[in-house]
Amino acid sequence: MRMLVIGAGLQGSACAYDLLQDADLEEVILADMRVDSLPPFLNRYRDDRRLRVMRVDARNETDVRGVMKGVDACMNALPYYFNLDITRLAVDEGVHYSDLGGNTAIVFDQLKLDNDAKKKNISVVPDCGLAPGMVNILAAAAIAGLDEPETVRIRVGGLPQDPQPPLNYQIVYSLHGVLDYYTTDSWVLRDGEPVEVDALSEVEPVEFPEPVGRLEAFHTAGGLSTMPWTYKDRLRNMEYKTLRYPGHADAIRFIRELGLLGLEPIEVDGGQVVPRDVFIACAEPRLRKPGSRDLVALRVEAEGKKAGKRHRIVFDLIDYHDDRTGITAMERTTGFSLSIIGQLQATGQVETGVRTPDIAVPAQAYIDQLRRRSIDIVRREG
Repeated sequence: MRMLVIGAGLQGSACAYDLLQDADLEEVILADMRVDSLPPFLNRYRDDRRLRVMRVDARNETDVRGVMKGVDACMNALPYYFNLDITRLAVDEGVHYSDLGGNTAIVFDQLKLDNDAKKKNISVVPDCGLAPGMVNILAAAAIAGLDEPETVRIRVGGLPQDPQPPLNYQIVYSLHGVLDYYTTDSWVLRDGEPVEVDALSEVEPVEFPEPVGRLEAFHTAGGLSTMPWTYKDRLRNMEYKTLRYPGHADAIRFIRELGLLGLEPIEVDGGQVVPRDVFIACAEPRLRKPGSRDLVALRVEAEGKKAGKRHRIVFDLIDYHDDRTGITAMERTTGFSLSIIGQLQATGQVETGVRTPDIAVPAQAYIDQLRRRSIDIVRREG
């Protein structure tokens, strides 16, 4: 098989690395505008004939079509605003397609391509990272394990192993993306209806085994993707919250309320500046901590009835930075997730058409593949 990864950032590079662990793959193409500086864990494969690094402009249709020729599947690790255009090209070229998603409005537009994908006999799966992605697949598996599911709660976060004030946080992916999630209302399911709630609201404690310990959870946008609409006739309540160390939500809320995360230009000394651009310019260098190891904490739980009795199904995960390879926990749980789903598509384990991962991806096959990478999902019931 020949696999294409578009986007050579941290997640795309992690996806390409994971693909290269399959000795049966003939070729892995990694395409991006900037391919001169790959992360160390992938740079060691520069002399591997199976890895082909190509300079491609994702905004150039001819470039993208050219690199798609003859591949079995395309995994898109570019920012979300490329997703719809790249999806259309993949469908037109008859190539299985997956991406990291993150923008629910775009996912709804991708779903409109379902008939076109079926005619091409290919599968298209948006939202294939950690959240959305892994958490949605686990949520669907938990729902399927109940006779009468009622409530689903999803909690997940990427965190530093050694938190440092003032935010007890380090950048594990785009700070622009993080701030979008902190400033955009979150869709949840309440009493069987999709409703919006304020980001950073309804903070609650969540306990994990040591050394992680107590975290806080609060609403952020994007994690549920289309699930509030998909499951509104089966569930009463469903919500997604981000996990951080205690106090983080209050600190970000103060910053937001001061206007420092605003996107509208303001006048400063006769010039126009965007508050969020200034905040990112100041904060990003302080939140990037080279050499600092991260972790990912995840909990997905569903409650309802099974065999006429109250029942609860919980999936837990704590994953850590891989000291051997230098691959972060966020890269393992996001980039590897994209790779796994792309491989399931290419091997015919995902039905044709456009579907979100909670519907498209066979949960047990996905969990088994995670376990092969030492990403161990723990299931509890009772």
